Parts: sequence; C-alpha cells; structure tokens
Amino acid sequence: MSRSGGGGRRPDSRHDQPTQAPAPPFQRGTDRGSHYGSGAAPSSSHAASTSTAPAPSSPSISASAPSSSSVSTLVEETEQKLTLAALAAATPPPSSSQAVGFPVRPGFGTVGRKCVVRANHFMVQLAERDIHHYDVSITPWVTSRKINRQIISQLINLYRLTDLGERIPAYDGMKSIYTAGPLPFESKEFIINLPDSDPRPSSSTRLRRERQFRVVIRLASKPDLYTLQQFLRRRHFEAPYEVIQVLAVVLRAAPSEKHTVVGRSFFSTDLGPMGQLGDGVEYWRGYFQSLRPTQMGLSLNIDVSASSFYEPILVTEFVQNYCRDLSHPLSDEVRLKVKKALKGIKVVLTHREYNNSHKITGISSQPMSQLMFTDDSATRMSVIQYFRERYNIALQFTSLPALVAGSEARPIYLPMELSRIVAGQRYAKRLNERQVIALLRATCQRPREREENIRMMARANAYNEDTLVNKEFGIQVADDLTSVDARILPAPMLKYHETGREASVNPGFGQWNMINKKMFNGGRVEVWTCVNFSTRLNRDVAFQFCQGLVDMCNSKGMVFNLRPVIPISSSNPNQIEKALVDVHNRTTQQGKQLQLLIIILPDVSGSYGRIKRVCETELGIVSQCCQPRQASRLNMQYFENVALKINVKVGGRNTVLVDAVQKRIPLVTDRPTIIFGADVTHPQPGEDSSPSIAAVVASMDWPEVAKYRGLVSAQAHHEEIIQDLYKSIQDPQRGFVHGGMIRELLIAFRRSTNFKPHRIIFYRDGVGERQFSQVLLHEMNAIRQACASLEEGYAPPVTFVVVQKRCRTRLFPAENNRCDLTDRSGNILPGTVVDTEICHPTEFDFYLNSHAAIQGTSRPTRYHVLYDENRFTADGLQVLTNNLCYTYARCTRSVSVVPPAYYAYLAAFRARYYIEDETSAGGSTDGNRSTAERNLAIRPLPVIKDNVKDVMFYC
Repeated sequence: MSRSGGGGRRPDSRHDQPTQAPAPPFQRGTDRGSHYGSGAAPSSSHAASTSTAPAPSSPSISASAPSSSSVSTLVEETEQKLTLAALAAATPPPSSSQAVGFPVRPGFGTVGRKCVVRANHFMVQLAERDIHHYDVSITPWVTSRKINRQIISQLINLYRLTDLGERIPAYDGMKSIYTAGPLPFESKEFIINLPDSDPRPSSSTRLRRERQFRVVIRLASKPDLYTLQQFLRRRHFEAPYEVIQVLAVVLRAAPSEKHTVVGRSFFSTDLGPMGQLGDGVEYWRGYFQSLRPTQMGLSLNIDVSASSFYEPILVTEFVQNYCRDLSHPLSDEVRLKVKKALKGIKVVLTHREYNNSHKITGISSQPMSQLMFTDDSATRMSVIQYFRERYNIALQFTSLPALVAGSEARPIYLPMELSRIVAGQRYAKRLNERQVIALLRATCQRPREREENIRMMARANAYNEDTLVNKEFGIQVADDLTSVDARILPAPMLKYHETGREASVNPGFGQWNMINKKMFNGGRVEVWTCVNFSTRLNRDVAFQFCQGLVDMCNSKGMVFNLRPVIPISSSNPNQIEKALVDVHNRTTQQGKQLQLLIIILPDVSGSYGRIKRVCETELGIVSQCCQPRQASRLNMQYFENVALKINVKVGGRNTVLVDAVQKRIPLVTDRPTIIFGADVTHPQPGEDSSPSIAAVVASMDWPEVAKYRGLVSAQAHHEEIIQDLYKSIQDPQRGFVHGGMIRELLIAFRRSTNFKPHRIIFYRDGVGERQFSQVLLHEMNAIRQACASLEEGYAPPVTFVVVQKRCRTRLFPAENNRCDLTDRSGNILPGTVVDTEICHPTEFDFYLNSHAAIQGTSRPTRYHVLYDENRFTADGLQVLTNNLCYTYARCTRSVSVVPPAYYAYLAAFRARYYIEDETSAGGSTDGNRSTAERNLAIRPLPVIKDNVKDVMFYC
C-alpha cells in the first residue's frame, strides 16, 4: 500500500521479530488474580484494559499436581460428556452410534446485512432404489484402478444380460460394486480374459496375448436410503456415510473412466487448455466433485481445478533441468537430486513398437560406460554393448547413470535417452516459486469467469443423461448453482495508539492502511544489527535500507535505536553459518543480547531455512529476513510491511479490537480467556523419511487476544492427531512428571497475564470430516489432562472448532451489478457468512468469507464446532471469528483464516525448515520400511531457544 493511501498490504511469507521481558514464574501457591471469584486487580501492564468482572468460584492452582488416577477419572468424564454433547438439542434425534456426538446448531445468525449469493452446489434428487453392496475380489491382485476398471467393464459387457440380471453395477475401482437392486446370486465367480495393453511384437498368425483374472463377487450389505432421508430430515444424528459413498461412486463412475483421477478431482487434456510450468512439469485443467448432505438435501459440490503433471518428455530432457551438460558424469549431489525427482515415475522405451511401462526405482551409481550386468544366457556385458548388439543403437549419453527398474534381485537398466515419461502422471512434489507463479497466472479466474466455467463443467458432465446415474440409480442433478441466503457481517473497529493522528479505524472492504497511525504497542529495540548476504547490494545500499527501516519503525510508534550494536556487514553467502555465529559472538563479547538481526538474503534462493534454523534453534537470535530485490528499492510501502513483522517479533502489538479493549466481546472479555490455534503439516508425497509437524499457538494478552506464543513438535509420518498436546512420564527421581504443549501454554498465559484461563477456545486446522470424532476425542482428553495436571479439578469450559480452509465451496454474488454487494474484483464482500441451506443438516457449522481476494475468486473458510461447553450463539462465534480475522499481524488486511489457526500453520511451516536439510538430501531412502519402523526413527525437532519462543518468531 502506498503512503498516500489506498488498499492494505498483502501478507508476505518471506519476511519474518524481538523478545518481550521475561515473565514471572508460575506461582501455584500465590495465584494472584487467578481465583475465579477473587476480584483481584490485574497486573500493571494490563490495568488500563482489564476489568474485574466476577466469575464462578473455583479453587486456585494448587502447589501439588494431581495424581494420575484423578486425571484418568477426568478423562472418563470428558468421554462421557463428548458422547452426550448432542443432547443439548431441545428435541434430539436418536443418538449416534459414533463414539462422539457433536453439538447441534444453536439457531441461525441474524447479525449483518442480508443478501443472496450463489454457491457451487448442485442439488440432487433421489428416487427409491434397493441398493446392494457387493465385495469384489480380483486374482491376481492388481493395484491399478485403471486396470481394475477394465476388468469389471469387460465383465459387465460379457455378463450384464445374463448372470448380472440386466443390472449395471457402479464400481469404485478397488473392492466394491453397488447395484440398484439385487443380483441373481449372493456369490459368484467369473473368469475374465483381458487383452494385454502392451503386447510383444508377434506375427499375424499368433493370437494376441491375454491376461486371465479370477473375479469373485459376493454380497456384503444392503445400504438403506431411508437412513439418509431421515438424516436429511433432521430425525437422525449420524450421517449415513455408506449410503452417501454409494451415490458418490455412481456419480463418479463415468468421469473415472474418461479422465485421470486425483483424489476427488478429475483432470484431462480434454477439460481445458494445458500449459507449461517449467522444469519438465505442465498443468492440466479439471474439476473437483463431492457429494454432501446439507439442510436442503443432498448437494453435489463442483469446482474447477488445475493440477501439475509430468511432461511426457525424454528423461534426458527432464534431467537437463538439474544438469545442463549431459556429456559429463553427474556429481553426487546432482545424482541424489535426480534420483529423488525420478523415483516412482513410469517410463516407456522409445526404441520398441510395443513396450510395457516401467516404474523407476532408482538410478545406477555408475555411469552407463562402466555399468555391467549378466543377461539371460549368463553372459557378462555392458549396457552400452547390449543395446548396440541387440538393437543396433549407439548410446550417446554414456556418462549418465542408467535408470533402474524391476526388483532388487533382478534389476532392469534403462538408458535415459531411450526412456520417455508416461503422460498423465501427477507431479505431487512441491512446486518451486516460479512454477507456483506460472500456475497461479494460468488458472487465476475472476468470479464471473469461474462461476461460468463451473456451470459449463456441470453441464458437460450431463449427469441426467447418464444411463447409470439417471436410469439405473434414479439420481437427478440440478442444472444450475444454488441460490443461498447470506449475511454481510460488519467490520470491527480497530484500535491504534492514542498518539497517532488516527487512534482507530473502521476498515472498508477488508483492508486499511497505516497512514496517520501508530502501533497499539510499539516494541523496543536497543540491540540490533544487519548482515547482508546479497552480492548485488553494496554496503551503502544496505546502510540506506536499514536507516529507512529503522526510521519507519520509529515513526510507527516503536522505540528503535538508530545505531546498530556492531557495524552493518556484508558476508559470503556460501558461509552463512559462520557469519551468523560471528555476529552472535561479537555482540555477546560486548555483554549484550542481540534483540533483532536484520538479514538481507542471498541472491539465490534456498538458504532461508538454514538461516532460520541457525538463528532460532542454535543461537537464540530473532531475525527479520528481507529479499535483496525488495531491499534495493528503498520503498516506503515495503518498509511499513516489514515494520509490522518486526514489531510483533520484539513483543509489540500492531493493532487490537476496540471491543476487546472495552471488554465487549461475549464469552471472551468477561473472564480470562485463552484462544488456541493448532495445525499439523505433513511432508510432501514421497518424503517417507520426513515426520509430520504439529504446531500450537495460544493468546498471551487477554483481553486483547492479539499476541500469540507458538510451540512445535515432530510426530509420526502423516499422523493427524496431535500427539504432544499433553504427555506424562514416571521419572525415577522426580516421580510423575507432566508436560506437553497445552500445559506449557497455559503456564505461559498465567505468567503473562497473572490470570489462569477461565475459558478455552480451540481453533483446530487441517482435519477431514472422517477424522472429526477421533481427533476430538483424543485432543479434548489431552486438553483436560493438561488442565488437571495444573490443579485438582481445574477444567475450564472448552469450545473446539475445526477450521477447514481448503473447502471447495465458492460463493458468488447473485447480483453482479450491485456495487454494495461486491468488491472491486467482483467478489462477495468480506464478512459474508452462510449458515443456512448448504450447511450441515443438524450440526453447528458455517462458511465465512472474511477477506477480500487479491486476485481470482475469494475462498470462504468452513468452521465446524465439534464441542462447545461455552454455549456460543451462532452470532457470537461468527462475529468473533470474523473480527479476529482483522487482527492478523503481518498485513493491514483481513485474512481468510482465523489468525490463531493461521499462526499455527506458519509455526509448523517454519519448523519444517529446521529439518528440511536433513530429510531432503537422501530423498525417500526408506520407502521399503514399515510405518512402525519409520515412526520409531522420528527425531525430535531442534529446540527453539526460549527468548525466540517468547515472541511471534514465525511471522
């Protein structure tokens, strides 16, 4: 945003803060201000904004921790309460068979200006059908869904009119088929001959080779549509996922035959123009499809999509992205990168007319000029000799290693120059920055364009003309998007410092600026310096940049020493660790603790993670990294953006909610309340040796709830449940020892505010619907145990909300010409909330579009309440969540995801940097190990230094 006005700044993930004063120790015996009914005055740092409203009485935190038996009793009580949560309804449906019941909707919201939006949900009508589920067993076992579908398709073609009783089954590609009525048998065996898709060359007199499969179909169950109807009519709590799965399989049957399937999405070169992303990767267009139960009935959620795929090029062309000169042997570093990039890819050989595809398992350690093997006649020969004698091919790139396929006992060596990557293989690895930008540019669509493309995609699928969908199963899909009632919540008033010319602001269109404003709490930086790793920026430019940044920080309310503790220096980008240690040692020798290190990054990307690991886990330095391209511009907007991040990294707060200061937020400011955010990030596909990382943040500044402390922990590969929320061990010397992230954050809250939390709000990101019950039960128990470990009987009420930021629902303005209903990009306005029609039939959920899209179509976030002891109203939780989205520290914009969840994601992403060097070099070297073996090998993350942990280092 320019200094002269205009829109707010967008978040910048590449810029990263100082340390607040040490908190007093946790005093169990003298819990000043923490007794629920004490009415004690708050600490001086909060005296201006903290009242002493009475609260229910509760014992103070005791000096001795509770016994393990009392914690176990509390866990049992929690489980009982979880299973009875659904009984809060006035006229509850029959109880669920799930282990956990979720709270019912407490009514519908009324706050905000009413409007109508269109949602990419297509309503589905069902006819009465007698659904049957049959297990399918195919021998020999086949892992490819594509081949499985060919086998079952052949079976249907041969036996539909006879053995199948004229039924057309819907097949899921693996082990289940579904019919709209019984088959003439309960169990039957079929022999299916499938022509080989890649036969060897043969004479015209020989029959084409076939593969034979034994298929056994056996009755498994009879899913009942009646249970689905009762659920949709709010007469039953538990969603009948089996029935919904049947209908989803039916609707997916035809596109699964025609397109490449990726999860619940379909991609094809026929579904729109494709394009290049660079480095041997291209993108294909497609669409996402999911069947969902809603208040209006069943809904088919359709959204346009795009995904990355390997280009069908020669492997030598692909390898040139890693090594331009293919005439020399690959270095060990490049060879490992190439091995990791190629492992698991299917290739076909170009020198043969008919050829099976081969999956690459690795590459040879020797170049082909030295690679020897033994052929079927026990003759020892080189790969080069084999291709010259067998196929009369003189290989050119003999310095390159060979691709390795087949088994370890019988490896197959394939020359890279004769191997072509099979088309249609999804590129599941992380895209680099250039590829991400190219994909965004190619697929970015304004709301009108996206809405029309969704409509066209739905029509092209022609569900109502599909024999299986419409005639066999009696399913009808609406032709157009669904119109939905919505409301536009008002933006909150934001509080800045009184000494600024503007002490508050009412944001418009989800954005504002810092003109005439000063930070609510300006941080203090006395000891700082800068190190420049860029060879493009000379010392004078680096000095000017630091001077401009320091001036900006001071003008916005910080107290920033004009002089660095040691002179600004330039260092070799190849000696980053040495330079950082040197800066740390030089400041320590002066008897000072470095509060902030400004770092101008190297010109070549790739060192950010190493810098953060060294600073935050080895040296205890809070750092602010800046891109050399941005630093060289000396741009005032950039200075402001970086100043926001620096302030929270040194313990300051940029802005807070006026309602928080004036204690007008229901169920937050009336009693000391802690707000948690939690997330788990998983490694990229193929990174079998890399752990999942859990992060939890918690507010430390009640009642303002703008400052968050973050903790991270490594756990088992792709484990979704957070394992380190609470833990306890029996120590031989200390006895029963309690720990875990929740407990540590509760103690930190007490030290920061002099209050123990009377209420907990827990925003949990990254949970799929099928995991709701499991995650809630485990993590609520952990929260209960953590609380009980601090004080006998301490169990503050908890509200547990799942945040689904990747939901595929899109909302479009119903009246595009109404300027009061759209922003300048044509998107719905920030604050648009939907809790009717397309939401869950009985449970407490809502869609909230809390931000203004910078480009493309805005994406609402879905919030689903799984547990609510605080008894929020619909308006209460919707308004709180929307208002919190205006307190994100890194920009002057409202964000799309509630900040506690956003911060947890950032913290987990930061921790991934700490270990990426350890896990990326070797690639997926342990792909053959069992999950249990991988879990045993998990190493803990490097420990973040306490002075770094105390501030929002992840920003």
